[in-house]
Amino acid sequence: MAGSDDERADSTEPPRNVPSVSCARCDDEWTLEYELDELTVGNRALEAFALDHHQHTGHFPDDVSPWVADCERCPESVMRLEEAGVTRWARTHARHTGHRVRVDHADREEPTVVDRERD
Repeated sequence: MAGSDDERADSTEPPRNVPSVSCARCDDEWTLEYELDELTVGNRALEAFALDHHQHTGHFPDDVSPWVADCERCPESVMRLEEAGVTRWARTHARHTGHRVRVDHADREEPTVVDRERD
């Protein structure tokens, strides 16, 4: 049988350490091979899967809490799994529009407000 464990053990290919993610609400677990092999997102595989999962189910997988930036004046917002990405978006939006943006995360007591930087 092609792809069997015995065949892979004889292969010259090194074993892959493919991360997986689970979701108790969906009662399922996924490996991130698709994100690595087809989407080629590399170390952003978990973020790509988590954001796609949220888009299709309305919730995030286990142990994933996004950083969220919401504009206070317009409907623009963004979610990222890393603070740097959401903060960069908030600063850019505030700079170009003059709008205040709230940056928040589940671990924070209060959101941070980003205003247009004054030159």
